[in-house]
Amino acid sequence: MGLITLLLKNPVMFVILAIPLLYSVIAHEVAHGWVAYLFGDNTAKHSGRLTFNPAVHLDPMGTLALFFVGFGWAKPVPVNYANLKNFRLGLICVALAGCVTNILIATIALSLLRIGTISANPLAVTVLFVVARVNIILGAFNLIPIPPLDGSKVLMGFLPFETQRVLASIEPYGFFVLIFLLFTGLLSPVIGFVQNIIIFFIGLVLR
Repeated sequence: MGLITLLLKNPVMFVILAIPLLYSVIAHEVAHGWVAYLFGDNTAKHSGRLTFNPAVHLDPMGTLALFFVGFGWAKPVPVNYANLKNFRLGLICVALAGCVTNILIATIALSLLRIGTISANPLAVTVLFVVARVNIILGAFNLIPIPPLDGSKVLMGFLPFETQRVLASIEPYGFFVLIFLLFTGLLSPVIGFVQNIIIFFIGLVLR
């Protein structure tokens, strides 16, 4: 769902969509930092990353991916996991924070579509639908348990320390694993499966 075509066809709509989509990516990272802070790690706070100022968060490649591919990323918020109180719980909560934030944004966007005056406005419907869709994709993609994605850290929180170290050792190669899965067509069904789970839970909330 690249948005560059939209820039050429409808620049106004592109600008309207760009702002909430960029802040969806930023909110994902800020959530990691805030939860880490709540669990006793001040690294993100001292790095000036507990802010919604785009200048300190946006990653050039991640931003381009957002508009060309339909999902992207910001600069990872630094977290020193050794500082976390209750390491296992902290690790899981910090890892889940970004994905939960994206799912919450998607849920709010879809709930707004139920309001009559909003659902009657084609522009509002388009914006909210795209925001919900992209946030569901962001949440689903990051929940995949391949380092360095958030899902791998959630998984680590439930594993013995020795197994955690093995999984962590894969992190330098995680990007290449994701590229391999992307080009072999294996990544899309995985993301689709996780998306369906997210959509199911959003449906339960919005009943």
